[in-house]
Amino acid sequence: MPQRTEKFTDSAALADYLVNRLIGMVDDGVASPILLIDGRAGSGKSTLADAVQRNFFKLGESLPRVVHMDDLYQGWDGLEAGADYLNRFVLAPLQRREGASWQEWDWAQNSRSGQWREFRGGTPLIVEGCGSLNGVSASTADLRVWLEVNDELRHERWIRREGNDEFWGRWAAQEVEFYAREKSSELADIIFE
Repeated sequence: MPQRTEKFTDSAALADYLVNRLIGMVDDGVASPILLIDGRAGSGKSTLADAVQRNFFKLGESLPRVVHMDDLYQGWDGLEAGADYLNRFVLAPLQRREGASWQEWDWAQNSRSGQWREFRGGTPLIVEGCGSLNGVSASTADLRVWLEVNDELRHERWIRREGNDEFWGRWAAQEVEFYAREKSSELADIIFE
């Protein structure tokens, strides 16, 4: 997959680098470059996706579309199902040069009964979340990012976001299994440590 891996330790520098790469791709005729941002829970994926989206737009370009894996997981046990859903309903249609259409997971109803979303291209697509970078998705992406952050900081961020760590261990166990199988960090061409 990637031949050369870029490494970053500064998140602002990484966001700027990604924006410049996306702008370069658009300038080279790639209408809808795909950026995947993965890493374990609490590693800063949503924050990085937001920074890239805002900075790309500030430079006078279109507003990139962001897909959050949280909208695709099938509940707290749905990491693998969410990655599969991303591949089948978002990335595969785009690879076939068709529009993507997917239904978000409704966490309150614990079912796939949320809003329907569509993406027809014309602007970059940013997919962020655990499981977004996998053996299938890697080949569809133009940029693949892996965020590596220490466990203590990730856990602090989880508690700040969720208010407790009730599902921390349950989710972490899925991550360990998924990433051991998919080798997501090895599929990345950009690493943040």
